Amino acid sequence: MSDHHVVVVGGGFGGLQLVNGLKGAGVKITLVDRRNHHLFQPLLYQVATTILSTSEIAWPIRRLYADRPDVTVLLGEVTGVDSGAKTVSLRNGMTLGYDTLVLATGATHAYFGHDEWEPVAPGLKTLEDATTIRRRVLLAFEKAEMESDPAVRDALLTFTIVGAGPTGVELAGIIAELAHFTLPKEFRNIDTRKTRVVLVEAGPRVLPTFAEELSAYAQKALEKLGVEIHLGQPVTECNADGVKIGETFVASRTIVWAAGVTASPAARWLGVPADRAGRVVVENDLSAPGLPDVFVVGDTASVMREDGKPVPGIAPAAKQQGGYVAKVIRARISGKPAPTPFRYWHQGSLATIGKSAAIIDFGPIKLKGWIAWWIWGLAHIYFLIGTRSRFSVAWSWLWIYLSGQHSARLITQRETMREEG
Repeated sequence: MSDHHVVVVGGGFGGLQLVNGLKGAGVKITLVDRRNHHLFQPLLYQVATTILSTSEIAWPIRRLYADRPDVTVLLGEVTGVDSGAKTVSLRNGMTLGYDTLVLATGATHAYFGHDEWEPVAPGLKTLEDATTIRRRVLLAFEKAEMESDPAVRDALLTFTIVGAGPTGVELAGIIAELAHFTLPKEFRNIDTRKTRVVLVEAGPRVLPTFAEELSAYAQKALEKLGVEIHLGQPVTECNADGVKIGETFVASRTIVWAAGVTASPAARWLGVPADRAGRVVVENDLSAPGLPDVFVVGDTASVMREDGKPVPGIAPAAKQQGGYVAKVIRARISGKPAPTPFRYWHQGSLATIGKSAAIIDFGPIKLKGWIAWWIWGLAHIYFLIGTRSRFSVAWSWLWIYLSGQHSARLITQRETMREEG
């Protein structure tokens, strides 16, 4: 093994794909992440909506690399990078030297200048976010069951999702199904079928990155489930009592934010140009401008496609970027010519609407309905890590499909009826 030290910050799709791509390359790798697990984010909303448990979509990073002596895993939070000294600083005071640095630090929710909305309208990026949303959704029904004031009860039974991208659409569809089909027989004082699920989108249509015909199908499928869709007006106020959509106030005690993201502070650490979302504007080999030994991948990187459109912030894109940078590092170490500039291959866009409908956009091929739902399910099961996870998720989906019962309806963490603090 050579003395070349590769530091990878972030154990998401991009970071793990890079580490996997460097297997047998003869380098020392240190992988740093703020959490001890890799998270399959595309299914995070299913934890938030009681379909899957946390262990079905997350795996300990150390376990993944237990048989890789070239990989050291550290649980820590990076606070800065000194590109001159080629060091990375951690919050606990530790400093790591590197020969090559890869930043795969992802993104978090963006509230467009209203960060004060976050406590009442959590986003969905981590397992903690998912369990928080799940707890609030389930507690809303529990509180409504004991509420005597009709106005308060109605507010408790109104769920608002801000943002109609894939996450917002998927959340709205499943919450509607949960309220209208799964829960009605379990409550005595309330009729959960009267639950309102409100989906708010500032743009003109849901799923704006999909073809218009698929977007229209998704809207009709959501409306069939009873979802109220508000288009063309942004949320202008958000508090514990509800949201203001344009000039209209909607009383809602449970709000979920799915309207936008902002990148990690990687650009500030490096002192390099960033786009409006804070993503590093990388070179065509995914290195940071003026820093050939620093690479940026995934949601932290701003990468343009040949048609001038940005590479989307989705798992396949991050994996492609991580795999590409692994090839660049291998070429440099071995003295071989560098690979051609990174080129993104779009494998299609997918989104689900409830338990038996989905849309898939493969470009010239577009699918919708239950066939698309089965393809969507098979694709996600394929990308899960480990046979146990694939079997467990497949069984959970089959059970829900056949019985209509969600298996992960547990109120965890603060399991009391106290107000959220």
